[in-house]
Amino acid sequence: MIVLKSAREIQAMHESGKILAACHREIAKLIVPGVTTWEIEEFVERFLKKHGAKPEQKGYKGYEYATCASINEEICHGFPRKTPLKNGDIVTIDMVVNYNGALADSAWTYTVGKVSKETEHLVNVTKESLYKAIEVCVEGNRIGDIGHAIQTYVEAEGFSVVRDFIGHGIGNVIHEEPQVPHYGLPNKGPRLKEGMVFTIEPMVNVGTYKASRNPNGWTASTADGKYSAQYEHTIAITKNGPLILTEQ
Repeated sequence: MIVLKSAREIQAMHESGKILAACHREIAKLIVPGVTTWEIEEFVERFLKKHGAKPEQKGYKGYEYATCASINEEICHGFPRKTPLKNGDIVTIDMVVNYNGALADSAWTYTVGKVSKETEHLVNVTKESLYKAIEVCVEGNRIGDIGHAIQTYVEAEGFSVVRDFIGHGIGNVIHEEPQVPHYGLPNKGPRLKEGMVFTIEPMVNVGTYKASRNPNGWTASTADGKYSAQYEHTIAITKNGPLILTEQ
């Protein structure tokens, strides 16, 4: 069942999203060769506590960290670690923030030092695909229109869209209906209605869209070892169009 949110609930989630967006902007200042994702993890813990918020994914189904930190070929759910990032790396930091019981979810991919032209293009296309998807998030359109917007743009740029991980509804729990694939056909799936809140979080690969699972039970990587990037926002459907809850 898709739970429609009231204006009050959406505003509460927006407040959570503003904290999350501010945290991402501070993380951007930390991303240099030599920093570790463990240092970023510790920063996020401090930042959220300072702002009266909590890392919702910590403890979720046994997950131990405030952030997911996925490096290079890792698609998602990478663990923070004490290995320094290197020049030419990319790292995706994903987190869910709980502020007064309202949740927001957002991921950004950061480039480390100077990256290759291909890597820079990957990151830019991934981010642009998210915003192309947000543009179609208006009442009356369908969930399938979101995935179609992402897939057609990404594949025209020579990259592939991950199938195994998709966006999702969100509210006072991390995962709700609807499911939001980042691929597919237009005019398919549930119609978008005022009050829907969900994430759009395309994961885009240089090579194959196929993923392999790490023995740790969480981390997914590209099957061919090539780079993967991700951008994610939490979106509300309003009568005035899409509202990005994870921007200030």
